[in-house]
Amino acid sequence: MGPLPDGVELAVFGDGVPEGVEFCVLDPPARDRFAEILPRLTALKVVQTLSAGIDRVPKLPDGVTLCNAGGVHDGPVAEWIVAAILAMNKDLPRYAERQRAGEWDTSGNTAFSGAEGARDLSEQHVLIVGHGSIGQALQSRLAPFGTRVTGIARRPRDGVHGPEDLPGLLPDADVVVLLAPATDETRGMVDAAFLARMRPGALLVNAARGTLVRTPALLDALREGRVRAALDTTDPEPLPPGHPLFSAPGVLVTPHVAGSSAHWRDRAYRLAGDQLRRYAAGEPLVNVRRHGY
Repeated sequence: MGPLPDGVELAVFGDGVPEGVEFCVLDPPARDRFAEILPRLTALKVVQTLSAGIDRVPKLPDGVTLCNAGGVHDGPVAEWIVAAILAMNKDLPRYAERQRAGEWDTSGNTAFSGAEGARDLSEQHVLIVGHGSIGQALQSRLAPFGTRVTGIARRPRDGVHGPEDLPGLLPDADVVVLLAPATDETRGMVDAAFLARMRPGALLVNAARGTLVRTPALLDALREGRVRAALDTTDPEPLPPGHPLFSAPGVLVTPHVAGSSAHWRDRAYRLAGDQLRRYAAGEPLVNVRRHGY
């Protein structure tokens, strides 16, 4: 976190509740404990999360400012999305299964078979639903591939569409990436109608929150071969043993690890330290979030 401002004391969550806490740095594993002691944190002014999503932060009292870790997870999540798109384009999950079975499968070699062949990113259109800092990081990483990228954000801006344009953009996208936060407006947005508007064979990538997707509708679309999916978040989460998403055709599932890089905590605590110093100096905080955004 770097040097603490004069007069600032550092306390750690434990069995007791430190008195006079004004600024709380909320690590994901501490969320349940924080919810328990929140009513006793009567002096609390700021909650700084170490995660980008804030949907799992308990409702805060009036007058408490909530800040997320915007920017901390941008690179790792964007890299996971690129890796997932490439893995699904190149059919790597199927080849991994063949490897485990001890089979040399040449059916995908277009020089010796009538296979359609792998999809090239240079020929694809990626639609990013939730074009915030992670979406921008993803777009910059797709640029060297020559991929055409379209962004959608809650507030449209130059080069980025508003939510009202989403239905018309879905049929033209080869890949639809979900990066929107979980709010009342976005929960369940990927329903049967959304999936029906997607291009046949298109890839749905969810690196946001599982609750954005209606799982029964996605399972139907996967089983019918209408779409494929790469999911780092699911509903429910965690997936219970034997859940049909594990065995559905055309799906890659990872257990919410897109943002898990070797140095994310270093970045997160640097941000938290910077925020604490801003707070102590009476300066405006960054990454202030309201209404789920």
